[in-house]
Order: sequence, then C-alpha cells, then structure tokens
Amino acid sequence: MIIDDQNRMLLQQRPEGKAHAGLWEFPGGKVEAGEIPGDSLIREIEEELGIDLSEKALHPIGFAESAWEDGQAAIVILLYRVDSWEGHPEPREGGALGWFTPEEAEALPMPPLDIDLFSRLHFKKMEP
Repeated sequence: MIIDDQNRMLLQQRPEGKAHAGLWEFPGGKVEAGEIPGDSLIREIEEELGIDLSEKALHPIGFAESAWEDGQAAIVILLYRVDSWEGHPEPREGGALGWFTPEEAEALPMPPLDIDLFSRLHFKKMEP
C-alpha cells in the first residue's frame, strides 16, 4: 500500500479484459520463481507504475488469503506499507490510478481479497 504525505493510498483500477476489470486494488503482483515477496513487489511496482522502491521502504502490515475453490488455486496476498519511492506513478498496464483517503477508498468497488485486506487496516496507526 503506497501512502503519500497526506495519508492517502494509491489504488489502481483493473483494466478491461482482466479478471475483476473495473475494480480498484492495491498495486502489486505475483511472486515469480526464485523471488521473495519484497523483491517481487519492488519489481511489480516498477513494471506497473514506473516507480522505484527500496527494500528499506517496505513494511509488512497484513495479509489475506482465499481457499482452493472451483479449480482455482488458493491465493495469498501480502500487504506492505510503502511511504517513500522515486519517480511519479503512472498506469503502465492500462486502467486508472487514484490517491484516496481511507474513507474514499472504503466506498470503491474492490476484489474480495482487497476488501478483506482493507477491512483489517487500522488507519489511525498509519499517521505519519
């Protein structure tokens, strides 16, 4: 979860043609073979948003998981808080980007695991 100096979070909207198209989510992606989650996040954020993160800027804050269901593999999403980066975020894979307060984000349509993650956050603890 990328947080700016106004305590707003950066969310991306899933592009047309992808699962959960039109829904808002925390940026990130899949861990590839040989990667650890932090390295994966650094790579995925650069690919998706064009910004550079350092390992020191990643602070794990939560996770959500789904069960194996209807032939779909179980999913585990790890959420990191990121409050420093280099560059200006831009949507490189389509969709839209937006900065949202917790109250604004709560009103957005999100995929089920992002809703689960969002519901577990304690925004008062996130004050800079």
